[in-house]
Amino acid sequence: MKAVTHIREKILNAEQLHQQLKRWKTFGKTIAFTNGCFDILHAGHIHSLSQAASFGDILIVGLNSDASTKRLKGEGRPVNNEDNRALMLASLFMVDAVVLFDEDTPQQLITTVMPDVLVKGGDYTIDTIVGAKEVIANGGKVEVIPLVEGLSTTNLLKKIETL
Repeated sequence: MKAVTHIREKILNAEQLHQQLKRWKTFGKTIAFTNGCFDILHAGHIHSLSQAASFGDILIVGLNSDASTKRLKGEGRPVNNEDNRALMLASLFMVDAVVLFDEDTPQQLITTVMPDVLVKGGDYTIDTIVGAKEVIANGGKVEVIPLVEGLSTTNLLKKIETL
């Protein structure tokens, strides 16, 4: 039971995030941030999250809400609801906090967190990463990490459809 409680404690609302950020920054922790829908968790996600975690002491994951995911990915998505997706992410040892956001982009969340390192996958370039300008202007870095070829939720769903 203790493990489940600890996992759920990693899923933060805005106020909890604010308090936790103050603690982490007081202790001089380097904050890394990444975001996504993480609809069907797969090996590509694990690789990306592990890489993102390597850039800081703390990894915060911004998670698109169900409404945000549906607007971005279309009808029938997400496959897993936001509570399940948040719980799966929070259960990963490399993830220190999961924060839901309802907007189409994590711009507001990124400016709230103002991470030391903003991390996105290789399907982005620095000039297309939301929040990159603000993080860089604040003295932070932006890291673009390579994707694992062929591993995506969209590809998994297409494979299922052909069965």
